[in-house]
Amino acid sequence: MPAADLMQKLGDIDPLHARLFAMRGLTSADQLDYRLAKLAPVSALENVDAAASLIIEKREQRIIVIGDFDVDGATSTALMLRCLREFGFNDVEYLVPNRFAYGYGLSPEIVDVAAQRTPGLLITVDNGISSIAGVARANECGIPVLVTDHHLPGKELPAAAVIVNPNLEDSQFPSRNLAGVGVAFYLLARLGRMLQEQGDAGAAKVPAKYLDLVALGTVADVVPLDHNNRVLVQQGLARIRAGRALPGIRALLQQAGRTPQRCVSSDLGFAAGPRINAAGRLEDISVGIECLLTDSEETASEYAQQLDMINKDRRDIEATMRDQAFAYVDKLGEQRWPDCVCVYDAAWHQGVVGLIAARVRERCHRPVFAFARENDKFLKGSGRSIPGVHIRDLLEAISTVHPGLFGKFGGHAMAAGLTIAESSLQQFKTAAAEQMRRLYPNADFSGAIVTDGTLPDSAINLGFARSLRDAGPWGSAFPEPLWSGEFSVVEQRTVGEKHLKLRVRPADGGKIVDAIAFNQAGPAYRGVVQLAFRLDVNEFRGIENPQLVVEQIAPLRERPA
Repeated sequence: MPAADLMQKLGDIDPLHARLFAMRGLTSADQLDYRLAKLAPVSALENVDAAASLIIEKREQRIIVIGDFDVDGATSTALMLRCLREFGFNDVEYLVPNRFAYGYGLSPEIVDVAAQRTPGLLITVDNGISSIAGVARANECGIPVLVTDHHLPGKELPAAAVIVNPNLEDSQFPSRNLAGVGVAFYLLARLGRMLQEQGDAGAAKVPAKYLDLVALGTVADVVPLDHNNRVLVQQGLARIRAGRALPGIRALLQQAGRTPQRCVSSDLGFAAGPRINAAGRLEDISVGIECLLTDSEETASEYAQQLDMINKDRRDIEATMRDQAFAYVDKLGEQRWPDCVCVYDAAWHQGVVGLIAARVRERCHRPVFAFARENDKFLKGSGRSIPGVHIRDLLEAISTVHPGLFGKFGGHAMAAGLTIAESSLQQFKTAAAEQMRRLYPNADFSGAIVTDGTLPDSAINLGFARSLRDAGPWGSAFPEPLWSGEFSVVEQRTVGEKHLKLRVRPADGGKIVDAIAFNQAGPAYRGVVQLAFRLDVNEFRGIENPQLVVEQIAPLRERPA
């Protein structure tokens, strides 16, 4: 919709904001209404009534929640436990498979561990849709399984008692982009209403108390922020800003130097989320889950410090692996990069390969799979994609043409994982490149940055920066505004060894403004440069100023020294 038409529909909105929202596909004021009442109806999610009824039926028995070892899984697990316990379920536990011992999801091995605790029900969160063998093993043990997941289903579904997943083939749910924690929230919302109808006063209001968990898991899992997800995230952010965040989330933000009262989605995605993820990548995600479960400020702070230390270790490991991966693709040469890049080193840490795939993708602008050894025979692979290439569908196509080439696989459009025999790696590389050329012959490997255009000099001010911050939540498929413009470099220096701190002035004149280019230290820029940047609010010692967060620098009238 043209910005002028959107302005007319939205009423009191400035042209710049109208242009931004129009470019993101908005067509009405309702799409900027983030009240909880604007969520897609809980009853619209298929099988949610049957799932809630099953949980009520097992109320007096032990319920074990089977989680996943990332932020979405951790927040889903914490949300399920907190709500069930507050609903009065007295025997609720969780179990998350250690990625190094059991691998992903509800495997037969993790079912056997759970069976020793004699549960009456297993509930998966953020996993289970591909756990054919695990659910079969649970059925053999006489343990019903409730699968709640958001990952794309394969050709065969597990024989679970109930499956709740907005991506089931016949689903009519209007938001298929829910994260695992969003699916869990919908189920718990329905459960709360059913319990209240049965006389449990106040039960319907319980899940909304934990929307900060929903926001954290949704942002960290990088699911598309359609209107439904923006409602969930915005409501969670509102709780955090109002001082009603869980102690664990507040402690994680503070450990990262972020202010909860001014929390935005990027604080969840780049500060709180990675600290929880690090535990699942390197050690045991239970540390992150316990951080989200505790009601003690002191205990939360201790967990947050522990998670911060693990995250620092993760950064060191990632830096070494990244440098090795970059050396490989650089030696190969851009002209020889295949349509799907695969990188592997026998010494790599399997918990970090997803991050390496993302880093190499940024360098090569192609879908990337990074592999590490799972054991003496098998590799664990993690893939990251580019816009326009559905990486799970790519794996499906490879599996169809080469049955038995690799074992388990699953994921989303932009991220996927698999296991493969080390001896089959070269065949996989060839097959992946072939299927890329067949399925996506016009894939865009340019790595071009798409911006929202030029930002008028008059808009580079604190007021407009604040208005952009408050216009979110920004995220996947609803990106934070990115601008381009020409600036004269006034001064620059390196901070933190790898970041470039600048002071620049619009090339046509105007006020000097601060800028920061993360991980871009190196050449000295003089004269006029073109910047691709986000306009942000920088706070230092209680004082706020506008700041350009630079994504890309291109010299125009004088080359770097």
